[in-house]
Amino acid sequence: MTDEPGATISTPAADGRPVGRLPNRELVRISLYWLGLSSIFAGLSYIMASRLEFTGLVDKAGAGRALFLVSISGAVIAVIVQPTIGSISDYTITRWGRRKPYIFIGSLLDLVFLVGIAYSNTLIAIAAFIALLQFSSNFAQGPFQGYVPDLVPAAQVGTASALVGMMQVLGVVSGYVIGALAAAYHSYEIGLIALGLLEVATMLAVVIRVREGPSPKSRKGRPWRSIAAEAWGTDILRERSFMWLVASRLAILMGGSVLTSLAVFYLARTMALNEHDSGIVFIPLVSLVAIGTVAAVVPAARISDRVGRKRVIWASCGVSAIGLGICAAAPSLPFAFLGALLYGISAGMFLAVDWALMTDIIPKASSGRYMGLSNVATASAGVLAIAVGGTLMDIVGGPGLDPAGPRAALWLAVVLMGIGALLLRPPDDIHQRAAGEERDRSRTRRRHVADAHVPAGRGLRDDVGHERPVDCQECARPEREAQHAELGDHHGRRHRRD
Repeated sequence: MTDEPGATISTPAADGRPVGRLPNRELVRISLYWLGLSSIFAGLSYIMASRLEFTGLVDKAGAGRALFLVSISGAVIAVIVQPTIGSISDYTITRWGRRKPYIFIGSLLDLVFLVGIAYSNTLIAIAAFIALLQFSSNFAQGPFQGYVPDLVPAAQVGTASALVGMMQVLGVVSGYVIGALAAAYHSYEIGLIALGLLEVATMLAVVIRVREGPSPKSRKGRPWRSIAAEAWGTDILRERSFMWLVASRLAILMGGSVLTSLAVFYLARTMALNEHDSGIVFIPLVSLVAIGTVAAVVPAARISDRVGRKRVIWASCGVSAIGLGICAAAPSLPFAFLGALLYGISAGMFLAVDWALMTDIIPKASSGRYMGLSNVATASAGVLAIAVGGTLMDIVGGPGLDPAGPRAALWLAVVLMGIGALLLRPPDDIHQRAAGEERDRSRTRRRHVADAHVPAGRGLRDDVGHERPVDCQECARPEREAQHAELGDHHGRRHRRD
């Protein structure tokens, strides 16, 4: 464990959030592992889709459903493992801390199982190794997600969320580029091993250089079985904002996953490209997504600090629906590139504030549990997108592989963005409420300072111009006394005498 020079030692605030500021390089290290984690399943999804479409592993007419079948068991495992291990890590006591043992072990197992997928030649063997990979990656990811609530103070949550989003984007792009090159040159084994090595490298940066957060929670004599079951306690249903936000996240991520998971079929069937050309064209396509995302992340995070998190996500859903609609209707690749760029901008807007909104509303002492449960949406979005979008693609495309199949799936993605926006209405945006309260206080201060210029001996004007007594509630504020002292008016002198 290494403490960064210049870092302030965090002491929990009343809500459990740390208050000590972290240097920017520490925030980068906390977020870096997301690059490795995100790259694995991005690259794997492209490689699997390419193998199903071009290598004769299955009949092409059922490729969408086959992709769903090899993924579904792993998604179920991810939904169970991530919240459970995240909750257990909240109570874990080791010399490495409560999160790092899980991250280290899970990452090494990921590399082993990726090698297994690389050298498997049957659908059943591939599905088995994908299920094992889902177990090991979520074994690491569940505890890892607790680091932002553990270590980042409220004032830096927006920045940390933007960095998390940026690392996820860079990871997805890295994974897709590795997968696309592997497909273009028919070197699937090398591509899968490269994905595992990238994850291990980012894992070491976290395990070696990131310091641990607060002390683990006390088990109070409870067995580990009870701790594991706690992740699925019904008390979670009382956190209504959390539940609505998870549902919204699921719909939004499903919409994006339709595009990314079915991109191979879109390029091959709708744009009539072969295996090599699909891999080569996909690189600039995903690069445009990355450019849009990176360009939008930081501005979106800053805007969310002023207007609230939900408004930025709503705007993201609108831009995403436009971008996906352009891709669905694109008559040629240049139009598809434009749609991909717009989708990238929307993804950056979403990723910049999604984590910030989630960490705003969860109980901080159980961050591993809640962040693990929140990623039920992340873990299942891709599989559900393939299940719904892939099935629709197969039905519309039919045995003749009609180009309209992938287009129909993309129109479904547009609908999912609208559903995600609607589901976001109920969650409580704490940051937006706080920003609104601060604006109200600011307006009151400006009105009050203007009123303070009335002639000596008279009262202050109220909102409709009538005079009122000077002993108002606002003047009782300490900052008001300082403002009147600066003005040197009669009203301020009276307060100081009192």
